[in-house]
Formats: sequence, C-alpha cells, structure tokens
Amino acid sequence: MKVNYRKLEQSIGYRFKKKALLELAVTHPSFRYEDKDATDDNQRLEYLGDAVLSLISAEHLFTNNPDAREGDMSKLRSRLTQDRKLAKIGAKIGISEFLRLGRGEEQNGGAQRASNLADAVEAIIGAAWVDGGARAANKIFKTVFVPELEELGKGPAQSNPKGNLQEYAQSHDHGIPEYETIETTGPEHNRIFTVEVTACGKTWKATASSKREGERLAALLALEELTQK
Repeated sequence: MKVNYRKLEQSIGYRFKKKALLELAVTHPSFRYEDKDATDDNQRLEYLGDAVLSLISAEHLFTNNPDAREGDMSKLRSRLTQDRKLAKIGAKIGISEFLRLGRGEEQNGGAQRASNLADAVEAIIGAAWVDGGARAANKIFKTVFVPELEELGKGPAQSNPKGNLQEYAQSHDHGIPEYETIETTGPEHNRIFTVEVTACGKTWKATASSKREGERLAALLALEELTQK
C-alpha cells in the first residue's frame, strides 16, 4: 500500500523530490529482513545523517554564537544530537506513525522504541542531504532542531555555571562545591589542566587550557546531570 508522507514532510519542513528516499529513511532493518521485496533499510542513511547533523549543528552554533567558547558550543551540540534528544524529536514530529517495521519489532513496541526513533531522525537528515543537498538538510534543521537548540540554551549552562552549581548544591542541603586541579600536562606555553569538581556527593572532571576554564566546564557537566535528574 502506497503511503502518503505529506504529514511527515510538513512536520520536518521539507518536501522530498524523491519520496523513495524518505520511505527508505523510515525503513527499519527488521522490515527488510521480513519483506522479500525490500532491498535496503535506513542504516546507511543514518550513518550519513549523523555526520550531516553534526556539521550543520556546528556551523549553526559557530555562526549564531560569535562570543561562545569552544567548550560551550561542543556541549550544546552534544546535547542536541544525543540519542535521547533525537528520540524526543522523532516522537514530536510523528515518526512513529510512519516507521516501517517487521512484525516482531512492531509487536514489541518498536514504533515507540527510542533507538528506532533516533535512528530514523538521523536517516531523514541523511536522506534530505541526498535529495536536496545542504539546503534541504538545513531546512529540516531550521524547522526541527533550532527550536530545540533555543530551548537548551535557556538552561544554566548559558549563564554562570560555577555560581549556579553552588546555588543548586546549597538549595539541596549540600555544601559548597570543591574544585581541585588533579593533573597538569604539556609544555609551559601550552599547559593542559584537568580539573575535578565534587558536589552533591558526586565528582565530575573536565580538561581545558586554563584552570578557570576547567572549573567552568566541570561545573557545566555537573549542572547538566544534576538538573536533568
């Protein structure tokens, strides 16, 4: 039966010239194994989409955040492209309705499985790149990912991480976070510092070119985990 992908295309903000590419992007390996007429699945497109999404995210953050540090941009890109976030995006744009799954996978809840949703999101980005190049992939990124990126940017990582970590720890009946430089490597003109922060009974480490930056990055790591909980 021929599937109408118009609803999914509206959700992602891009209309495919070659619908077969979009269909392939939502084809789970289990479907190919069970359907003798299916010759491929979305794994290759997922591989491509992962690389494309990483590049577009990096370019967007670099262009739109001229004062941002490398560590901040890397952290935001990582949070945007992690599987958990991709799965949430997949659910939001309604991929579950269009996933092509084998009978066993479908009966076991495969349409809601986070890994399947995340893979399909990356595969769609890869399919768009093949279908319409950078322009197509960027249209999807602008429609689907930029709002998520803006939401991530509202978190504590954008302000004063050390101050916010101290505030968080004290508000949860813990003491003031403690920072310690546990390793220094590299020549005198190019030192690399590994800094450890202990807060709320846990420890996080970060590496940077200065102690101050190491403390800041370690606080960012701590805040991300603590506030997500």
